[in-house]
This record gives sequence, C-alpha cells and structure tokens, in this order.
Amino acid sequence: MGKFGKKNKVSENIPTSALPDIIFMLLFFFMVTTVLRDQEILVEQKLPQATQLQKLQKKSLISYIFIGKPKNTALYGTEPRVQANDALLNTDDIVQWVNRERDALAEADRGLITISMKADREVKMGPISDVQTELREADARRVLYASVGKLVKN
Repeated sequence: MGKFGKKNKVSENIPTSALPDIIFMLLFFFMVTTVLRDQEILVEQKLPQATQLQKLQKKSLISYIFIGKPKNTALYGTEPRVQANDALLNTDDIVQWVNRERDALAEADRGLITISMKADREVKMGPISDVQTELREADARRVLYASVGKLVKN
C-alpha cells in the first residue's frame, strides 16, 4: 500500500492572472450600458396635449425649465414652483440662470439658446407668465412649450 497512498499536498493556489481582464471588461460593460440622468424632476409633470408638434434639431442648445406643484409638498408647499437643472428657483433668479446657461454654450451658439418650458397642465397662467417675463428680461427670445402628442384613436 505504500505506492498507492493518499497525497497529503493539495494545491491551494487560485489562478488570478485573468482577474484584471475580467474586472476591466465588467467596468467597460457598465460604462457603456449606464444611462446618466440629466436632472431629477422635483415638480409634477403632466404635459398638455398638442395638435401640431415640431421635432427639435440641435438639442445641445436647449435648456429646460419645469413648472409644477412640488412633489415634496411638506417641504416646498403646494404652490407651483419653477425648477431649472436640479434646483428650485424663484422667478427673480431666472435671468441669472439663463446667463449661466448661455455662458456654458460655445460663443457662436449663444444667440441661439432655446428655453424649453415644461409646465404641468394644472398650473395656472400666472406663474408661466412670470417666467415668460423673466425670460424676456434675460433676452431669451426662443421659448418652446413642451407637450405630448395628440392621441390618435383608430
């Protein structure tokens, strides 16, 4: 029985040479498949329907303003609020916000800045009119009113 005895030495080494390759492949996979969200919407958004819509060509020139009742009514109340980027603004801050958005664009495109206003359908015209007035003050003359397409029933 001496020749066919049990081996006592067991190799406990795990091959780790392929580990960096696997980690980088996973990293690239998640980088490619992850979609980054532009903004977190802090106000309610039920857009009105429209009969005539036009598709936007150059989306890099568009800055978005959201108007609606805050989702967190305990903190912000129930009155309609204005959101630009990830922050709620007062109407007095809109001119400064437009100037910052304009400065972020290339110098040749600064005159082509477009403000897309996404107002909840329940918002009265008063807050929307206030935002329009501030946009005129900021010389942001190109304003889009976002809506959803008209539902077609067959």
